[in-house]
Amino acid sequence: MRLGLTVSKKVGNAVVRNRMKRRLRELARAVLPEAGMEGADHVLIGRAGGIERPFAELLADLTRALQRVKERPSTGSGQTGGGDAR
Repeated sequence: MRLGLTVSKKVGNAVVRNRMKRRLRELARAVLPEAGMEGADHVLIGRAGGIERPFAELLADLTRALQRVKERPSTGSGQTGGGDAR
């Protein structure tokens, strides 16, 4: 599994963006080994408000999003849907 992170400047200044990236990395470490899709690339997008949101809620959101993707029937296009951690 590979991980991509993106946090735009709309989220805040560099300090805020880096803090959001650290939170996303920790989410990935906690969730992806068990709930991630083998052989898939995972991209987490940091959104405004993700800094103030409790970590437990972000964890639940990511787990729920990965579960929805796994339940979705394959379209054969090689792309999978995804959720975002807000």
